[in-house]
Amino acid sequence: MAESDLVARPDRNLAMELVRATEAAAIRAVPFIGKGDKLAADGAAVDAMRAFLGTVEFDGVVVIGEGEKDRAPMLFNGEHVGTGRGPQADIAVDPIDGTSMTAQGRQNALSMIAVSDRGTMLDASSVFYMDKLVADHHGIGVISMEQTVAENIRELAKAKGKPVADMVVAVLDRPRHAELIEEIRAAGAGTRILLDGDVAGGINAARYETRIDLCIGVGGSPEAVVTACAIKALGGFIEAKLAPKDDAERQRGIAAGLDMDRIYDAEGLVKGGNTMFIATGVTDGGLVEGVRRKGPIIRTESILLRSRSGTLRRITSDHLADRWL
Repeated sequence: MAESDLVARPDRNLAMELVRATEAAAIRAVPFIGKGDKLAADGAAVDAMRAFLGTVEFDGVVVIGEGEKDRAPMLFNGEHVGTGRGPQADIAVDPIDGTSMTAQGRQNALSMIAVSDRGTMLDASSVFYMDKLVADHHGIGVISMEQTVAENIRELAKAKGKPVADMVVAVLDRPRHAELIEEIRAAGAGTRILLDGDVAGGINAARYETRIDLCIGVGGSPEAVVTACAIKALGGFIEAKLAPKDDAERQRGIAAGLDMDRIYDAEGLVKGGNTMFIATGVTDGGLVEGVRRKGPIIRTESILLRSRSGTLRRITSDHLADRWL
């Protein structure tokens, strides 16, 4: 590989550096677990992530910043992070995916970062929500947002060689999904209702060893792009369509160059074959365990997904607790 490529493209070592930022954000969020103040939890995680990102040898631009949706503290869109030297990258950050879950002491809260080559990540920040459809590799060429929920469940079940009755579909627990949940159950499948965290739901739908077969429904548009970075590493399937709340938001999206009628696939959400997804558990969940205090150490569990090599790595780290006091 030419030296210019090493400068222009995020490499494998970058993910190992960025995991320090998600670990730091997760650890700093711990004192706020179950305390009912999601903004305080998010603020602590944002400050920790920003501080650690500033030490990483890369030139990152935040394409998708956390916080705009609910007026939380944020790493803002357009913010430059890293030392400014080394690989040039687009990044999407969510210091805590599941701030409400953290505040309530519930499962499946994550700290995460997604990375791709500079200029490849869709900036969907002008429209906060997207309708999504996520599955593993069996879904490729089989399911589509142009089909009904029942058709997608039946076709995916056939491709996976399992009865429809054994299919499990993950859906966010939101009033807007009441009819969707009924459609899933009417088709004969079961549901896994997610209180929050549809990124973890989508990743689990794309992994071969989980009980979730499909993740569908309307969630954040930033989460769709982040999920696409992970799906590319897992070889799975994702489609998403923008879901503006009203005509004013629709017009903002159009003015920003977004196509309201387009069904975005993984390539439409993030271009190319060089994506990374890094996540550390804040609270326990189906994807990773949460932060644990064990005597003099703090233990974190993280996953690193990289599309270029098609790998998923799990990292368990023990941190001396007195360094975090």
